Amino acid sequence: MKLYNDPASTVCRGILLFAAEHGIELDLEYINLFAEQQKDPAFAAINPNQTVPALVDGDLCLTESSAILKYLADSVGSAAYPSSLRERARINAAMDWFNTGFLRDYGYKVVYSRMLPKYAMSDPAAQAELVARGTEAAGQRLTVLNDRMIGDNAFVCGPTISLADYFGLPIVTLGEVVDFDLSPWPNVERWVAAMKSRPAWGPVDVAFQGMKAAMAAQRQEPAAA
Repeated sequence: MKLYNDPASTVCRGILLFAAEHGIELDLEYINLFAEQQKDPAFAAINPNQTVPALVDGDLCLTESSAILKYLADSVGSAAYPSSLRERARINAAMDWFNTGFLRDYGYKVVYSRMLPKYAMSDPAAQAELVARGTEAAGQRLTVLNDRMIGDNAFVCGPTISLADYFGLPIVTLGEVVDFDLSPWPNVERWVAAMKSRPAWGPVDVAFQGMKAAMAAQRQEPAAA
């Protein structure tokens, strides 16, 4: 199986973590998003959406991270995606929760609008309002994650790890790029710390940390005279 990916990408890191922990050998093809390699005709022929990840397994091509995680989990019979209809439904719902409203408010408004020009507002006042509204909405969603989803559990969907954790962790840690403070949500902080302590996470997270450091250095550069 070949995975076209950028290892710093939010939607790729969960797949890389899952594969590492489950001993799944993937032929990794690096698509540098910042160099816009996703727009190269050769890759666009594989994924016309011009986004990563894309998993190719024979004549099958999957282009959505949630679908890829589920496919990989089923391919190895992972307990992180149990066969029980009710358990799967709960995991699916949590993954959709991360991928829709939470990513929209937290990812695109709070983080991406401050790190990627194409998501920013050209007017400074409008940009500040976008971030403020996103921060308020993201806070409400983090309260749901903290109180209702994680609560006293070790993981998002209960006492054992599931695909929802692999999928959600890279989205929540995306806030590190803008120094988003998770301390008002202690259960979320606890969950993030536990997930980041997993041995496979360090190597998976290297590219993201490098990108974060590069962006921080760029922000600190003095303005040109």
